[in-house]
Amino acid sequence: MEASMNRDAWEGLSAQEKEERLSGMVNHFPTGMKYEGLETFERFGQRIETGVFSYEEQRFVFVPGDRVTLGWDRWQNGMNEETSADLLETVSEYGVEDVDSFLMSQMSPVREVHIAPMLVECSSHSLGWIEVTEAEAMAQENAYFAEELEKFKLSDLNQYELHQEFRLVRQGEAVQIFWFNEDLTLEYLIKEEEKAGFGLLTEDEWEYLYGGGCRTLFPWGDSFDYTMKLKHFGSLEEVEGIVDEAAETDPSLLEKDDRPYDLVLPNFFGVQFAGDPYNYELTLDPSDNGTMILKGGDGGAMICGGMGPLVGFLPAAAVYYRDGNAGELEWEDMFDDMNYRRVIRLTDWVNIIRLITPISGAWAH
Repeated sequence: MEASMNRDAWEGLSAQEKEERLSGMVNHFPTGMKYEGLETFERFGQRIETGVFSYEEQRFVFVPGDRVTLGWDRWQNGMNEETSADLLETVSEYGVEDVDSFLMSQMSPVREVHIAPMLVECSSHSLGWIEVTEAEAMAQENAYFAEELEKFKLSDLNQYELHQEFRLVRQGEAVQIFWFNEDLTLEYLIKEEEKAGFGLLTEDEWEYLYGGGCRTLFPWGDSFDYTMKLKHFGSLEEVEGIVDEAAETDPSLLEKDDRPYDLVLPNFFGVQFAGDPYNYELTLDPSDNGTMILKGGDGGAMICGGMGPLVGFLPAAAVYYRDGNAGELEWEDMFDDMNYRRVIRLTDWVNIIRLITPISGAWAH
């Protein structure tokens, strides 16, 4: 990978130089892709000014390439006392005595990789569920749908799901309807996205997008952040502060809980993740495009096992977590809770840039 394509070189360009290059690249992307302008993203001590694109109401960001070390086998700075005590107490209940060995067994191996520059979708899509209109849902002739939809409209529920059949989600006065995509296969998904001009992320790319090449356990460091608000737990500060059941209904506590879940906020690349251990994100093995590797979750196994926020959220929060049990699951068992995102690898990016702008400065290598 040429030096002019990497993250350091990109950060050295002026805003005008970035605008010129990004706006000129649109014609080389799938029809309908639009350049929206520059935005700056900053989080966990990393920052980038980059381009935002739109395609069929979905946002994409330009992510420069880099040479990075991925995977985890040792601490960078080490845990603080609170995290260390919490982790040891939690795993020791399950017979784990060596905390470091336990963590290393949960992570992808350490390796050095080249990450190509890419245009990556900011949000992921549900793989198993397709949004449909009410008319399209009625046409499925499901024996339960019409009755359950009417019940849902009259209820106070925010969401209702009939397992692997349909899902109803309240959006203000409207109801979103999702139908389970039972006939989908991985091979079909890859081929259809390739036809449209997109690829699916590899595990290497996912880990780079999530951690930016960090060498710590989490994107923000080696210690857990007990100020976060997490799915399934809420605000951890409030959980720690509740001393009796009566306090759970205290309105003052609920008022503080309006903020979004921390792990779903855009990161330093402008990319958002599910932040939910019950969900997986589909990635492909870099050495075998037809083999999938699941990231960002464990199907909720550790939360269901009663391991609490720290260990329960390792699959969603630890950068290099890899679910060792995923290989035992069948495709049909996983894609109910699986997401994916689209990517365009800009492996010929330098050649494209040379077509649209004069070569100078950092690009003349």
